[in-house]
Amino acid sequence: MVTSIDIRKVSSRGKVVIDLDVWMDNPDDYDFSPRVSLVDNILSLSVVLESDEYEVLASAELDDEALQLAERDRMVEARIKFSVHGMHGTLTHRTPNPQTGPKSKKLAEPRWKVMLPVQ
Repeated sequence: MVTSIDIRKVSSRGKVVIDLDVWMDNPDDYDFSPRVSLVDNILSLSVVLESDEYEVLASAELDDEALQLAERDRMVEARIKFSVHGMHGTLTHRTPNPQTGPKSKKLAEPRWKVMLPVQ
């Protein structure tokens, strides 16, 4: 289940692009279906809960240009970076000999890009 959604940036490049940070509790949770709604100039992101209700987790105010593009296309592009609490948070035990170079290993950062209809 999604714990929180943070809107990093809203930009307009021929279409409205939203950069999001999504925090999850479990890395095996694949149930994420965001919904976008537009009321006046407030863009709201909500998710479906287990009881089939919507919960608004983030909202942002659009400028005039982005508002016109969102109303024209009725679509926004969401660039989502998923993070999991406990995996991508603050490190508690730092490796004394960190590997830097072409063969170093780091945690995967799953990213997702999707076009969402505006309701």
